[in-house]
Amino acid sequence: MPDQGSADSKLYALLIGVDGYLPNQLPDGNYYKSLGGCVRDISQMEEFLQRRLGLPQERILKLTATNTGKKEPPEPKDQWPTLENMVAAFKKVTDMARSGDQVFIHYSGHGGRASTAFPELKGDAGIDEALVPTDVGEEEPRYLRDIELAHLLKAMVDKDLIVTVVLDSCHSGGATRGEGGAVARSIDSIDTRPAPTESLVASHDELATTWQELSAAGTRTVKPASGWLLEPKGYVLLAACRASESALEYAFDGKHRNGALTYWMLDALKQLGPGLSYKLLHDRVLANVHSQFERQTPQLQGEADRAVFGSERVQPQYAVPVVRVDEKKERVLLNAGQAQGLRKGAQFAVYPPGAIDYTQVDQRLVLVEIADLGAVDSWAKITTQLRPDPIEQGAQAVLLEPGTTRLQREVRLVRRSEGEVPPNIDQHAALKAVVDALKESATGWVRLAEDEEPADFQVVVNADKEYEIWDSAGEPLSNLRPALRIDDDTAPALVVRRLVHLTQYRNVRELRNHDTMSPLARKLEVELVGVQVDYDPADPPEPLPFDDEGHTPTLKVDQWTFLRVRNKMPPGRKDDPSRILNITVLDLQPDWGVQQVYPAGAGSFEPLDPGQEIVLPLRAGLPEDYQEGTDVLKVFATLGTTNFRWLELPALDQPPKASAATRGLPSSPLEELLAAVAAEEPTTRHLDPAAYPSKEWVTEHVEVRIERGE
Repeated sequence: MPDQGSADSKLYALLIGVDGYLPNQLPDGNYYKSLGGCVRDISQMEEFLQRRLGLPQERILKLTATNTGKKEPPEPKDQWPTLENMVAAFKKVTDMARSGDQVFIHYSGHGGRASTAFPELKGDAGIDEALVPTDVGEEEPRYLRDIELAHLLKAMVDKDLIVTVVLDSCHSGGATRGEGGAVARSIDSIDTRPAPTESLVASHDELATTWQELSAAGTRTVKPASGWLLEPKGYVLLAACRASESALEYAFDGKHRNGALTYWMLDALKQLGPGLSYKLLHDRVLANVHSQFERQTPQLQGEADRAVFGSERVQPQYAVPVVRVDEKKERVLLNAGQAQGLRKGAQFAVYPPGAIDYTQVDQRLVLVEIADLGAVDSWAKITTQLRPDPIEQGAQAVLLEPGTTRLQREVRLVRRSEGEVPPNIDQHAALKAVVDALKESATGWVRLAEDEEPADFQVVVNADKEYEIWDSAGEPLSNLRPALRIDDDTAPALVVRRLVHLTQYRNVRELRNHDTMSPLARKLEVELVGVQVDYDPADPPEPLPFDDEGHTPTLKVDQWTFLRVRNKMPPGRKDDPSRILNITVLDLQPDWGVQQVYPAGAGSFEPLDPGQEIVLPLRAGLPEDYQEGTDVLKVFATLGTTNFRWLELPALDQPPKASAATRGLPSSPLEELLAAVAAEEPTTRHLDPAAYPSKEWVTEHVEVRIERGE
């Protein structure tokens, strides 16, 4: 295969987003409901490709169907994601690209399951997994089936194209519960209508031959955990979830929905640069999705070690000029706006005029945030003064895309419908008691969600007279013990304490350095290296590769895995402190506790020289009576000396941690950030890590699922 980073290699994109579905009904009466975030996924991905990668419009093929509540989408019909248009777009992008070019395919919409069109391959009761076009149909089922998709992708691979496929959809699962605001991109039905005898993709025999060639088991096809395709050969596939799970869309900004996979993928791509592989991208997406939706597990298949979009085609970071300085109102006018894809709240670092090396974080004058967004010029207010030097006209502003750490979380109390809870249970009184306890606690960590506002947590009463805490999709959070009964007078206050604990746990999990220009960005490499049943610390590790497909590591209790941490700083002058990383590892445990596991004992960190790595053996375990759980291993690297024990939390069923005051006062700006995350009460709803010394720290994380053996 040609070098994916060759200078003459081009990138093409096929983007498909389906919110609006034409009338359709399955034999069981179910139907594909219109969605609300798929077109937004595609629009934001298109914006990223154009703004960050410089992809011209003529190399983007886009099909969308917006849901306006009317019978038909407002887009021209030749731009609808109908079955004909989807197949034609796949073939067109294959024809346009040359050998060695890259093709990026992103689909957001419903996934479906239908009686197979290939019973000779899958059996008479076989199922085809499928993408669901906007014209899925009421009379004849119209799907882009897995065998057809495999044939279209194989044609690209046979042409030596470098292919990436993102499927933000699912095909099994059903409706979400409660009023948290999450929506599933699936229905819990199988379309049993007779499959069409002809395909728009290729002849029946050609499709069957392709599937047999891709299947190592002849006519017995075995799919990976995502349930979509056979193990990809020659391309990368990112799928939103396991075959048994739902792909969710949610209003992450409190207003507009996005697919969870797309939202966190775009967030992770803000740090696109040399060394970012699809495996690292997947690790970041997985950890962020799981921080909110425990039962949605994004899957990675195929060439996991390939660089995202090819490392050599990453565009340099460009700056925009400051065209006016308003000292009285403490603001600056930037020569950028909506035309450049900016949004209100976007943050920039301002450098002196003539600056060209934007990794010199010490040269930043101020941080600014867009307050008044214009078409091509925008006013940005000064949020943080970093140096006393005045800002001059012609100063350079670099987009940080830092994001924020949301400290406060929203909770909704949900009264369940008749039939779910016996009528003799007074849900109203039980939930009102939680409201009263929340008011009495006066905690700033959680608040009641307002009408139509999405909620991070939902509190409900079950049929056993117990309080439950659900996520936004209505999935009960696991391992919340002991059960809290509504007839216990202390239970409402304990529910509030539990919500505070879960909020603090999430804040630790989501804490990261968003600054893409930090000299430490992409200089910390973290991965789990295989599994070993019997391991003696006196012997060198001999791990075997993880055997669970989709690159989601799973261990049995008492098995070993090995965490590899590497300092990717280039070698320099001996003992140069700017290249030595101080390493700390926190374990976010299944019992909702946070514990430092490296270094053990009283130490705060261990230094790691440039180009060097450490391998930490870790033995899988679960608390008593737990059947399964997930550990998140969060690795911090700093240039200075910092104590991360600020972030430790006890297990959920243990007494609250001691006051942060017992640890003394923060000794550095970075510790001020950690102390804000771990405070008894938050000082603000949102925390901006960019206001702290972003040049001095970075963090990465991986997760591993642990199960008890049979």
